[in-house]
Amino acid sequence: MYFSPNMRGAALMSASMAGFALNDTALKYGGADLGLFQAIFIRGLFATAIMAIFAYFLGTFKHVPRARDLRLIGLRSVAEIGATLAFLTALFNLPLANLTAILQALPLSIALAAAIFFNEPLGHRRITAILIGFIGVLIIVRPGFAEFSAYSLLGLVAVAFVTLRDLTARQLSPSVASVLVAFVASIAITLTGAIGVVLTQTWRPPTLFEFGTLALAAVFLMIGYCCAVATMRIGDVAIVSSFRYTVMLWAITLGWLVFGDIPDLWTFLGICIILLAGLFTIWRERKLAKKTKH
Repeated sequence: MYFSPNMRGAALMSASMAGFALNDTALKYGGADLGLFQAIFIRGLFATAIMAIFAYFLGTFKHVPRARDLRLIGLRSVAEIGATLAFLTALFNLPLANLTAILQALPLSIALAAAIFFNEPLGHRRITAILIGFIGVLIIVRPGFAEFSAYSLLGLVAVAFVTLRDLTARQLSPSVASVLVAFVASIAITLTGAIGVVLTQTWRPPTLFEFGTLALAAVFLMIGYCCAVATMRIGDVAIVSSFRYTVMLWAITLGWLVFGDIPDLWTFLGICIILLAGLFTIWRERKLAKKTKH
């Protein structure tokens, strides 16, 4: 049976989103009682070990980036640390679907930041889509209402840090291997977890279940990462990117099956608004890219 590049790319993107959603679920389920920094540290040990094996066999360590790229990798790692701390604190205190939905504002945030800092074109249609998307976020967060949780704001902080991370990554030279960038970030996050445990927590030996769950989270994280890298090399990027929103299906399903969380109607409305705004932004970027080629 023949599968077109777009079909293979869509399948890989969906698998990537499943990996990330399963990582979040395993981390929330097995790490919440350990505390933020201990959970980060234990998962980081597994993730860094797996990443090191990948990097070694790909020959990543043979190539040393230039000084400019090293500075950018450092800045990206700082942004990754900020995103991880904000996201996981929110993850341990919010329904999985709600937090995942807030993070779907990321393409809108990146488009806005790229226009502000890099003068990338941003027409009135995309500005409208961004504003509508952030209205969807406000519907989910609901500031000023009884359902409001301050942890939702940490989801927005995570979006800001991930935006900085991704825009920094755009400035890296094409010769810098993605695996090396991810490996450095993984080391930085793991060290942050270790320092956080020493300064703010009392180490509690994890149970075998907690240890296994966090190891599984690291495996799911690496599956998500590897599929995401492969996705960008197959098919039409604009078409394939639209399948990133399958993460919402995984988040809602896993949140219900594992934690018994069912989003209310307002949350569903906010999710739909964010997804539609994001899909329109992807479609518009594809259309503009075609015009540029011609």
